[in-house]
Amino acid sequence: MSQKRDYYEVLGVAKDASPDDVRKAYRQAALKNHPDRNPGDAEAEARFKEATEAYQVLSDEQKRARYDRFGHAGVEGMPDAGGDIFTHFQDIFSELFGGGFGGGGQPRRRGPARGHDLRVQQRLTLREAMVGAKREVVLRTPATCEECSGTGAKPGTKRKQCGTCDGQGQVSTSRGFVMFTQTCPECRGEGSVVKTPCESCNGQGAVEKTRKVVVNFPAGIDAGQRLRVPGQGMPGSQGGPSGDLYVDIDLAPDERFERDGADLVTRAPVSFSTAVLGGSLEIELPDETRATVEIPAGSQPGEIVTVRGKGLPRVDGRGRGSLQAVVQVEVPKHISARAKELLRDLDAELGKQAEKATTSKTAS
Repeated sequence: MSQKRDYYEVLGVAKDASPDDVRKAYRQAALKNHPDRNPGDAEAEARFKEATEAYQVLSDEQKRARYDRFGHAGVEGMPDAGGDIFTHFQDIFSELFGGGFGGGGQPRRRGPARGHDLRVQQRLTLREAMVGAKREVVLRTPATCEECSGTGAKPGTKRKQCGTCDGQGQVSTSRGFVMFTQTCPECRGEGSVVKTPCESCNGQGAVEKTRKVVVNFPAGIDAGQRLRVPGQGMPGSQGGPSGDLYVDIDLAPDERFERDGADLVTRAPVSFSTAVLGGSLEIELPDETRATVEIPAGSQPGEIVTVRGKGLPRVDGRGRGSLQAVVQVEVPKHISARAKELLRDLDAELGKQAEKATTSKTAS
């Protein structure tokens, strides 16, 4: 008879491993070597049994203490922990294989269930984002069958309890002292079946339809934000409520403006004389209103003039952003002879002013 391996070695943990570490190590070993995942592999089944035996000892405080003191001889013949160890296995195998574990309570009975959520993307113009918009979103999705109200059963009849799983939605099979559960193949986990299917939806409870959902986009909405439209997602099963529709927002590029949060950024083209002397210009905004931008005398190219309250409204209702006008001095490519003469005179005059300022500064 071959000698048993050390239980700590079997699970690959240190002797001072915490109960949680022991549990995690066993879960990994069971997942890797379980017979259902390795059909016909005798070595994997042997490793699974060895790991299960090690976990049964190391997960029990009393058994582990005797094993640490006396080795395998200290736990031979000790009674099983009964409900305690059973509860351990119930928790672990439900995590591993996603089903209920026999003996530790009944699986939840399936019934009407909420439908899945839907997600779509909508691209808005900057104007729509600024003033708000109402738009019809076209969806081609399953919709609750009006004939049977989503039950799948012909009007005047009802769904029947599944005879294979007795309405539990799951069936159990045993392997040694462990019982596993899986989704019932007859009702596919619904717990009930349709004996007389609805003719409109062929028992599915839903039919594919093109439908339009009106979505209201509030003023100030921005790219990356998401709107929720309750009850406009996928239909629920067996007449359950529909899921929700989520609309992700995208903004189309604008030729004249850029958006910075609630602020609008645009170029303010001005002549050289306006930049020097100061002046004003009007800018038409995306919402078709106009903003007056006051250009201070001596404005330099690239300077920003802020006009408060002329940006986008904030979605939370806390005022509006600003218009940020970037001064852009326009230099003409073609000018008349007279203009050239005046510019030369201006250049000479400016040179004299600069020389005077330098002399004055030196004298002082």
